[in-house]
Amino acid sequence: MKKNTPNVATHLLESPASYLLRIGGVLRKLSLDELPNLINIIKGEIVFVGPRPALYNQDDLMALRVAAGVDKLKPGITGWAQINGRDEISIEAKVALEKEYLERKSVWFDLMIVVRTFTSVLFSKGVAH
Repeated sequence: MKKNTPNVATHLLESPASYLLRIGGVLRKLSLDELPNLINIIKGEIVFVGPRPALYNQDDLMALRVAAGVDKLKPGITGWAQINGRDEISIEAKVALEKEYLERKSVWFDLMIVVRTFTSVLFSKGVAH
């Protein structure tokens, strides 16, 4: 990200791509910017599959998650909403997918999400910037 990028959710930026450095765009497109989160998994702060952590200022997203009961899930690096739209869907659609994940949560469902995550990353599916 460039130096003077506002500290807000991506969907609130007028033109998110204009705030990315060239190398940042490559890292984001390949999802390599997520590698440091492996440390958070080891520390037990997040899991591999679960809803993406909300930023401190995403009150709209957090309120929808509380209403749907999704706030009870531990955040993750990837999730059902990420492989079904990532940056291309509204926060309402994301929360609906996260609620579906909560209802369907199982080892097999998590494995399917992990496999589909790798194919989504490989083909940059759902990355808007």
